[in-house]
Amino acid sequence: MKKILNTLMLAFGLLLMAMPADAQIRFGVKGGVNLTQVETNLKAIKDNSTGYFIGPMIEATIPGIGLGVDGAIMYAQRGKDELKMEGVEVPLNLKLTIGAGSSLSIFLAAGPDFFLNLKDLDLGAIDATIQGYKAKEKKAQVGLNLGGGVKLMQHLQLGLNYMIPLGDSFSFKKASDAVGEDESFKYKNWQLSLAYIF
Repeated sequence: MKKILNTLMLAFGLLLMAMPADAQIRFGVKGGVNLTQVETNLKAIKDNSTGYFIGPMIEATIPGIGLGVDGAIMYAQRGKDELKMEGVEVPLNLKLTIGAGSSLSIFLAAGPDFFLNLKDLDLGAIDATIQGYKAKEKKAQVGLNLGGGVKLMQHLQLGLNYMIPLGDSFSFKKASDAVGEDESFKYKNWQLSLAYIF
């Protein structure tokens, strides 16, 4: 998975450097719904949740071939209650647009997703239910985006995206005298987005 991420980052950088001077660069606003699933072995904590994300975006496309890049800087929520994360999400995607029609086309996108959690999780309340474990929170997280969608009337974009985490969102480390194994928690996100491109 890390090799895939590194390849996408390299391709993203090369595409940016190779972007011709006549590339179409457009700005917009993107927002939507985060559907988060917690991946863990602890049944008491496994749960799904809904949050949202919103922020400015930029899209650059090479004319004629439909290949380009897009990125955004968004406020985003993941999880809920004691496990709710709030922070800055920065997705960077290679994007291929298929269809020459100005009123409707489809796109495929893939690339890295960076998330910085700015809210302290209330892991103490959970820690009390897991005797002998110590909670460890990760502020910076990296994932891989895979998605697609439709472009309407050259200004609206409706997308569906799946974010695969490349590391733990947080974990519980077993004390030396505790029974059991270390527990890791990963936030996997389905994202339904709507963007308006100026």
